[in-house]
Amino acid sequence: MQNIIDGKAFATELKEKVAAYVKTLKLDHDITPGLAVVIVGDDPASHVYVRSKGKQTIEVGMKSVEHRLEVDTTEKHLLELIKSLNSDNTIHGILVQLPLPDHLNEDLIINSINPSKDVDGFHISNVGLLATGQKAMVPCTPLGCLKLLLNYYDGNLSGLTAVVVGRSNIVGKPMAQLLLSKSCTVTIAHSRTKNLKDVTAQADIVVAAVGRPGMISGDWIKKGATVIDVGINRVQSEDGKSKIVGDVDFLSVSEVAGALTPVPGGVGPMTISCLLANTAIACARINGLGDPDKLAY
Repeated sequence: MQNIIDGKAFATELKEKVAAYVKTLKLDHDITPGLAVVIVGDDPASHVYVRSKGKQTIEVGMKSVEHRLEVDTTEKHLLELIKSLNSDNTIHGILVQLPLPDHLNEDLIINSINPSKDVDGFHISNVGLLATGQKAMVPCTPLGCLKLLLNYYDGNLSGLTAVVVGRSNIVGKPMAQLLLSKSCTVTIAHSRTKNLKDVTAQADIVVAAVGRPGMISGDWIKKGATVIDVGINRVQSEDGKSKIVGDVDFLSVSEVAGALTPVPGGVGPMTISCLLANTAIACARINGLGDPDKLAY
């Protein structure tokens, strides 16, 4: 199959655009975008991800701040930290790494972030703005998916049928809203959808975000369809080692799809690049500079 969608290459291109805009902000306005990441607890995967975010934030010329809190951090302490970041004029993006420990109310924490600094796009205000077609901070993973699709389809998704498999607040629901905004005909499906295979087989675009390794196979896909695999599942291979696979059975789907994102190397790299783009956009909006054209979707 020729049409593997190279998310890594596109993410690199987006990072270069962010770096160029950050340079412009510094030279023309003496402003450096700042991103603060808050992580609570000692989950190894989350710490790896946060380190990668910090490294790439610095690479594009932004200010990177990390707050690493103990697993037993109180809700009051976390809310006070977020309040201080909300009022910090050098910080334009705030991200609280999820999941949080069970004793912390995720909705309360996320909704305490200033919506204009909510670069994850999870605040209820941004969710509402996106749903009603207004200017919002958009969740990074579905935004990355949309950018890959727009790039592949030369910017025009109008009239295409799309099925989003997964209904999470983080990916499935905002993905559907973004596709609707580009005039797709959208179905949200999930693991309990009856005749799911028949539903996906009608789609021009399938976005798999259900969290089940290899769930979607080639006989679920219409010939020539575009498949975006959001899944990140760790499974054991035959040699006993663990590996990362998506929600799509890559080999069988690659035989029928017109284009397909790999795992790893597809959507994953786009998520961090979109986080950087969101931080630059937030900085521009907060400072009354409007949205940078090259970073918009």
